[in-house]
Amino acid sequence: MDFTLIAFYAFAVLAAAAALGVISVRNPVVAALLLVLTFFSVACTWIIAGAEFLGVALIVVYVGAVMVLFLFVVMMLDLNVAPLREGFVKFLPVGLAVALIMLAEMLTLIGVRSNLVPFKEVATDMPNAVWLARTLFTDFLLPFEVAAVILTMAVVAAVMLTLRRRPGIKHQVPSDQVRVKAEDRVRMIKMQASEKRVISEDASTEEGAP
Repeated sequence: MDFTLIAFYAFAVLAAAAALGVISVRNPVVAALLLVLTFFSVACTWIIAGAEFLGVALIVVYVGAVMVLFLFVVMMLDLNVAPLREGFVKFLPVGLAVALIMLAEMLTLIGVRSNLVPFKEVATDMPNAVWLARTLFTDFLLPFEVAAVILTMAVVAAVMLTLRRRPGIKHQVPSDQVRVKAEDRVRMIKMQASEKRVISEDASTEEGAP
C-alpha cells in the first residue's frame, strides 16, 4: 500500500468522522466548523483521485459559502444567538483544531504524487475541466437540467419557509406601503378651545396681602 492510497483512506475517514459530528453535535457553531472540515476532506479525496476541478469547485463553492448557509439556518429557525456571541471565545480551540487538520491535509496533498487516472474516457492531452464540461453538457445534459430544477425548487421552498407568518411578529406589505395616502397617516381632530384665566399682578398682590 503506497502513500497515495493511505492518504486517500485517511481523507475519507476524516470526512466520514466530521460528517458524523455535524449531525451529532448540538452546538450550531461547532457543526458549521465540522461541515467545513467535511467538505475540505471530500475535496482532498477528489483531488487525489484526479478530479481536480471538482475538488477546487467544492472548496470554493461550499466551503466559501458555508458560513452564509449557517447564518441562513440560524435566521430561519429563530435560534437564540445571544449565548453564542457571549461565549464565542470557547469555540476557538475547535476552530484551531479544524484549521490544523486542514493544514495537515494540504501538506499531505502537496507531498502526494498520484499517477492514477480517474476516468477511462479521459484523454491524456485533455484537461479535467474541459472533459467535465463536454461530458456534462452532452452525455448528461438531462440529469443536469433535472438537478437544476430540483435546486430551484429547494431555493423557492426555503424562501417560503422564511416568509411564513408567525404570531407576534410585524410584517411589511410593500404594496400597501406604495398605495398609502396622506389621509391614511394623518388625522385632523377639531377640538374646542379652552379659556385661560389671566390673573393680573394687582389682583394677585391684593390676594396675598395680610
